[in-house]
Amino acid sequence: MVKIWIIIIAVVAACGSDRPPHPATQREEHAVTDPTYVKPSDEELARTLTRMQFAVARRDGTEPPFRNEYWDHHDAGLYVDIVTGEPLFSSRDKFESGTGWPSFTRPIDPARVVEHRDVSHGMARVEVRSHAGDSHLGHVFDDGPAPTGLRYCINSASLRFVPAAELTAKGYGAYAAPFGAGAVASPVEAKDATLCAVPGAGAGASGSCETTLETAVLAGGCFWGMEELLRDIPGVIETEVGYAGAKASAVTYEQVSTGTTGAAESVRIVFDPSQLSYADLLERWFFRMHDPTTRDRQGNDVGSQYRSAIFAATDEQRHTAAEVIAKLDASHKWPAKVVTSIEPAGNFTPAEAYHQDYLKEHPDGYTCHFLRD
Repeated sequence: MVKIWIIIIAVVAACGSDRPPHPATQREEHAVTDPTYVKPSDEELARTLTRMQFAVARRDGTEPPFRNEYWDHHDAGLYVDIVTGEPLFSSRDKFESGTGWPSFTRPIDPARVVEHRDVSHGMARVEVRSHAGDSHLGHVFDDGPAPTGLRYCINSASLRFVPAAELTAKGYGAYAAPFGAGAVASPVEAKDATLCAVPGAGAGASGSCETTLETAVLAGGCFWGMEELLRDIPGVIETEVGYAGAKASAVTYEQVSTGTTGAAESVRIVFDPSQLSYADLLERWFFRMHDPTTRDRQGNDVGSQYRSAIFAATDEQRHTAAEVIAKLDASHKWPAKVVTSIEPAGNFTPAEAYHQDYLKEHPDGYTCHFLRD
């Protein structure tokens, strides 16, 4: 009987993970000797973190690639947990993976990064979380460069960077020695940009890195008023005003204001599709916050830069937008036909800094946007 139980236990243990821990990530049986890093409550974190940081670190999200803080960051220093400050990765182990997310060959201390089997999103992967804060960091794949052969695909939103020159002053003196004077950020040789499937390549692809969030680009007049309403919609993680539809790859406000660039004042919205669908974003919010029947105009703002437009990033978004417009026209909610154009996403140029969150900074500023019943 004892032998049978031993066999059963061995089988169960073997089936507990898709792969055994890699030698480079095998957790050692020793206590972390650095100061204790305490995780605040989720209520406190909801107040102190940005929506993106909270959605990723505490809600297991994956931020969009190439539009995050550290994917092309090359300074020397440490990357620590955004929640607790626990040291996680060193710039000396960072490399260019071409995936649009920060990539590392190993954690600074294997005991600080915990692995979990992840079978969400139609694929089997190995999730990594911080030890002290239990923050979702990203995933680890077996397609990295030497010396470990691993690629830790990590979300910028889960990290905070501490420059090498500030390590001692900020309590990370134990990690300062390897950098030295004039240390390079990353001695790891760059690899080709073929490590993981690009977004949209299909769930289940080997080594797949895919954002769990969706991005929409909408235009409906002055982007100040649009952003003010959009940012407070449940499920919206991040907003940024800018210019979409331009003929040139980049434009300025002065150029767009002439009405000759083809660009429209727009808002780029990152949202969680598990909380807010693209169709609901359009039907319940976008088409209520502006008049979609006035061509090249909203209120006192006149010109093609103030047109009503949906800049679709995928065929699915384009089809959804067409269906919502047809439904809106059939409802006769508006006395005239909807003239909102559906255009390819193309380039999006972020607007100048003083335009971002303008009405948040200037509550009495101009807007012609409001939610209609």
